[in-house]
Amino acid sequence: MTTSPSLFHPHFLLPRYWPIWLGLGLMKIMAALPFGWQLAAGGQVGLWLGKIARRRRRIAEINLSLCFPEWSPAERNRLLEAHFAALGIGLFETAMAWWASDDQLRRLARVEGAEHLEHALAQRKGVLLLTGHFTMLELGARFITWHQPFHAMYRSHKNRLYEAVMRRERERRSRLPPLPHEDMRGLLRAFKKGRAVWYAPDQNHGIRNSVFVPFFGVTACTVMATSRLAALSGAAVVPYFPKRLPGRAGYEVVILPALSEFPSGDIEADTRRINELLERHIREAPEQYLWVHRRFKTQPPGAASPYDP
Repeated sequence: MTTSPSLFHPHFLLPRYWPIWLGLGLMKIMAALPFGWQLAAGGQVGLWLGKIARRRRRIAEINLSLCFPEWSPAERNRLLEAHFAALGIGLFETAMAWWASDDQLRRLARVEGAEHLEHALAQRKGVLLLTGHFTMLELGARFITWHQPFHAMYRSHKNRLYEAVMRRERERRSRLPPLPHEDMRGLLRAFKKGRAVWYAPDQNHGIRNSVFVPFFGVTACTVMATSRLAALSGAAVVPYFPKRLPGRAGYEVVILPALSEFPSGDIEADTRRINELLERHIREAPEQYLWVHRRFKTQPPGAASPYDP
């Protein structure tokens, strides 16, 4: 198992890390603001980012046109603006996830279906906590820790300081060390001990260990690891989905029952089933999904990427 790196390293005093230190300091201040202020300020920050981050805005525009072809251009543009507002709020939600107190957060959130997670853990074969990349990803995971410690699977961040802070705060809240996505032995050991592991399989990581299945009716290169991990370990796959409620109503996290008859023996069908499950819940609050990722960049041989000029 990995342990979080120390932040007290001379390397992190180099000038190139000063903006990160400044940003982390601002995030701690953000976490202490009243909730209404966080929503208002986060929304404005997100709209500003939507104007200057032209490349990401273009990616999101393409994704929305592919996934919601039945919507009018005006409807998709409203969704695009709402998405960038949600991204800005997501910065504040990450700060809350890392540094807000439980008392502060419990007034804002409710978790439904915790009994499904408890039932799956009682089988003592481990649990794969399945979700997607939502703008409140970190905060949704924080709410789950109230009911169950878990390991979080992650991919290394390019900035070493940011990764060190992320790993430390995730471990501090989840009470178990994060697992690099390539640490298969550590992952299987966690399942063998009957532990829960957080996992989001909805990003494009290339053709290796992936299959082409529909996502919002669009061919998407999708990792097959959910089915494979369940087959290797016997772990139950328990989906959960976080959502920010309208206005200042706070948050809701819904934990679903463990997937039945999973894996099925047909890895492509299993992967398609995961995409369909994610799609259903994304449609409930589509602005809160991470549309700035190039989800469809890898296409079958002979097919062009929709992001190509």
